[in-house]
Amino acid sequence: MGLPKHVAVVGGGRMGAGIALSFAVNGSQVVVLERDTQSVDAAQARLTDIAQKAVAKDPAAPAIDVLLARLVVSEDYGLLGAADLVVEAVPEDFEVKVATLRSIEERIDEHTAIATNTSSLSVTKLAAELSHPARFLGLHFFNPVPASTLIEVVIGEATDESLVSSAREWTESLRKTPVVVQDAPGFASSRLGVALALEAMRMLEEGVASAEDIDAAMVLGYRHATGPLRTTDLVGLDVRLGIAEYLASTLGERFEPPQILREKVAAGELGRKSGKGFFNYS
Repeated sequence: MGLPKHVAVVGGGRMGAGIALSFAVNGSQVVVLERDTQSVDAAQARLTDIAQKAVAKDPAAPAIDVLLARLVVSEDYGLLGAADLVVEAVPEDFEVKVATLRSIEERIDEHTAIATNTSSLSVTKLAAELSHPARFLGLHFFNPVPASTLIEVVIGEATDESLVSSAREWTESLRKTPVVVQDAPGFASSRLGVALALEAMRMLEEGVASAEDIDAAMVLGYRHATGPLRTTDLVGLDVRLGIAEYLASTLGERFEPPQILREKVAAGELGRKSGKGFFNYS
């Protein structure tokens, strides 16, 4: 089967742009949909930047003009009608995602697959808001998407088994590895990753070690590519806070966000995107 010929990505932020690029690099025609002209311009600049980097780093990437020709950024949601697969990549808020998914459903036929890139929200609960939940599942991409080799395929209670098989093939065609999980709070990756990060934050609060040394313990001792605090900076402290709050509400107080995380988010220290998080990037 390979990749869908036509893919739409709703949301052209860092994750959405990375998802769009991954499909385009591997041969799909991709439209990225944004809400207004200003957002379209920002998404176009973001895509052009990461496309140039992909061409420089990825031997399998086509020439830059070929790659950019496969990528269209627009605010015309009527373009959803041509998609074989729609990937929702809007902010991690249940009501925002539901509104977006309903808007997508209004513009596609009942056979078009829909995937959410949520990192923690219930795929089953999102599907319950749709008219055709069997064609819906989670495709949890990881940041930075072009360099990441993992996609978490999340199966909702109503997800059709044939769609899961297709998602495995899409993932492999993107030159990534699928990890298939049942719908549960935080799935596998966010649940484990957030648990480690929250404990690292508590250790920093308690003065057990510096941020540098806590991360070094995991990088050198456990061969993690990056430590839990620097990974949190990459993901975004605000994103991690939202996931932790959701996991605390569903799985209990062991996921309660430490005060240091709440304070940094309140101060605007969101990680790499703001220039400062647990480390300084300015």
